Amino acid sequence: MSDVIHDFTTDVPVWRPRVTPVNFDEATSDQREALKVTPSNTKVSDYVLTLAHDVEILKERSPLFNAIMYNRGGLSRTGRELGATAASVVNHCIYCAAVHASRYNKLAKSGEVMKGLFEDGNNVRLDPYNQAIVDFAFKLSKSPPEATPDDIQNLRNVGLSDEQIVDLILSAALFGWANRLMHVLGDPVTTGSADSG
Repeated sequence: MSDVIHDFTTDVPVWRPRVTPVNFDEATSDQREALKVTPSNTKVSDYVLTLAHDVEILKERSPLFNAIMYNRGGLSRTGRELGATAASVVNHCIYCAAVHASRYNKLAKSGEVMKGLFEDGNNVRLDPYNQAIVDFAFKLSKSPPEATPDDIQNLRNVGLSDEQIVDLILSAALFGWANRLMHVLGDPVTTGSADSG
């Protein structure tokens, strides 16, 4: 028996769906077509197989996810992963926070930012660049009107261009939606093999 995880971690847990995922071998031609595109172009996860129950949405979701998180130019991958993780912390999505914190740590070659974020939440104190990203993603995720023109200026002050700011907004907004979907469709648990979102 596996236990639901309630604390933030950079060890990616297993995601256990509450809805039976589509069996790939029994998928319709439309489902198989939609499943050709996966997040980060990796294996077809149980999460994506669960989303395949609504094939029209999945056809749009995975390309959108990849465009926001992996397109070239704009905000760095670490910046996008940090924005996604900060949004996931606000929304208390243990699974998404773990996946994107782990990716951030690999890219940044350090675990200090995520350690601070998970231990201190919105009280975390980071270097000015990462602090500006986290503060903005927190505000945007908690309540979009809380993000003000002063927050945009703070992002510019630490060197982000308008294009990079848009990428951060998209990353945080994407996870405002994805976190809530993860919450209702399944749980992060302690056993089995890891699933990527």
